Amino acid sequence: MSLAALVTSIPSPAEDTWYVGPFPIRAYAMAILAGIAVAVWLTTKRWAARGNNPDDVLEIAFWAVPFGIVGGRIYHVITTPEPYWGPDGDPWKALRIWDGGLGIWGAVALGAVGAYIGCRRLNVSFVEFADALAPGLLIAQGIGRLGNWFNQELFGAPTTLPWGLEVDTDVAARTCAEWGIECAPGTLFHPTFLYEMIWNIAGAFLLMYLAKRFKLGHGQVFWLYAMIYTSGRVWIEMLRIDTAEVIFGLRLNVWTSIVVFAIALVAFVIVARRYPAGDEPAVSRTPDAPEGEADDEEQPDQGS
Repeated sequence: MSLAALVTSIPSPAEDTWYVGPFPIRAYAMAILAGIAVAVWLTTKRWAARGNNPDDVLEIAFWAVPFGIVGGRIYHVITTPEPYWGPDGDPWKALRIWDGGLGIWGAVALGAVGAYIGCRRLNVSFVEFADALAPGLLIAQGIGRLGNWFNQELFGAPTTLPWGLEVDTDVAARTCAEWGIECAPGTLFHPTFLYEMIWNIAGAFLLMYLAKRFKLGHGQVFWLYAMIYTSGRVWIEMLRIDTAEVIFGLRLNVWTSIVVFAIALVAFVIVARRYPAGDEPAVSRTPDAPEGEADDEEQPDQGS
């Protein structure tokens, strides 16, 4: 590939799987694991800054991560049924999670159930844990999009922009045929994986700034996370041309984003009215106190 091509387009990776002996190492899985690792690291720092036991995060992740992966896969299979249950579908592909396909809404919903179980077992505040987790979760979602890049999936409509994404000819032809559009050989596509990655990582830093600047707590950080993510997901989703359920002219994930944004906005306003700015919660559980005993003393501001 010439230097000119490199600076006027984004190439797709030549491979998405490598082998160590008979064992496959899949880029999609590595991207998901890298995102989880960063989220755990950042959440641990934020959780400890609030005066909590940093070991809690791994304990809670032990429950939240498997629940989230299962929830994400279930949502994807339900909302994109054609590859599995359509005329040419293969139901067994529903189990091939390494081929890609995790719906964030299912991952967050069922992952929250797992996190709640973990918080209950440790007797810590689920709401405050969600606040600590929110920026790391947003970054993890951004890193996870690299898996879509390696899999050459979920890209956007054709574009002439200089940062257009190169896609293998057969993948491009199949996707364009499914969408019913004309795509000449060499057509470039919107790199929606990159748009979402940049949006999410930038949103995470904005979230941490706002949380610290306005001393947000009591679930406000998590609801703000939901608003930041969904506001970006609406316009990014509308660029995509992969198979999706369409309702009243809009993709299902667009409607879901709009509904979640509205719920998050209402919840944020309600919590903000109930807890004035700067009214941060106390430590969920003192390090030296037995589980189940909360510290009633107001703790100094250690950041959010």
